[in-house]
Amino acid sequence: MAKHIIVNADDFGLSAGVNCGIIECVERGILTSASLMVRWPAAAEAATYAKTNRAFSVGLHVDLGEWVLRNGEWEPLYKVVNTDDAEVVAKEIENQVAEFRRLMDRNPSHLDSHQHVHRNEPARSIMLKLARELGVPLRGCSPQIRYCGDFYGQGGEGEHLPGAISVANLKNILSSLPDGVTELGCHPGYGDDVNSPYRVERAEEVRVLCAPAVPQLLADLQIVLCSFESVAEMTGKTRKPKGEST
Repeated sequence: MAKHIIVNADDFGLSAGVNCGIIECVERGILTSASLMVRWPAAAEAATYAKTNRAFSVGLHVDLGEWVLRNGEWEPLYKVVNTDDAEVVAKEIENQVAEFRRLMDRNPSHLDSHQHVHRNEPARSIMLKLARELGVPLRGCSPQIRYCGDFYGQGGEGEHLPGAISVANLKNILSSLPDGVTELGCHPGYGDDVNSPYRVERAEEVRVLCAPAVPQLLADLQIVLCSFESVAEMTGKTRKPKGEST
């Protein structure tokens, strides 16, 4: 199978600056998809744009909180719910799905989560069930779509990684992709209005994803850009219409 890549931006709707960077990467760069954070004030603005560009896939970025490393300990920057309580996690995810449908007037094209909370229980089982009901992929859990998170500008302790967000490093990442479909995660944006340790790197991502050399790089490597929508069409799978879950 040929190499296909979905370039997906997390945190759509987090702020006006993040939205601006993501939209720039759609209009001028190689971004084909984004994951919407429905709880944030800029979510409505993000959804308005997304509804004008149906070739641009939009999934749900489930947001249960954000944690930062301070003095060697992970501390919450904010918490939406107790992530150990299955009942409240399930209810919060249900609420976020409903808000996505209200904003977008359709079901999400895919599912993932802020800081990958769905990798751990109970969120994992809850979101796997939801993905099956909606007929959409859950990040890292779909046999048809491999996830690559290597395009990221910080290390495991939040330290800046010089050169990580560059055309040269993106070339290294793309050159190592296997055949089939890969989702390349990214976090472009302009972060001056974001209360998060990952700010400066967002603008660097915009610059690289919009670099004129990148489309030719994809062509040279024979990598085809696609979206979650187009992958569903290729595989004959379609998400359930709005309001349907089974």
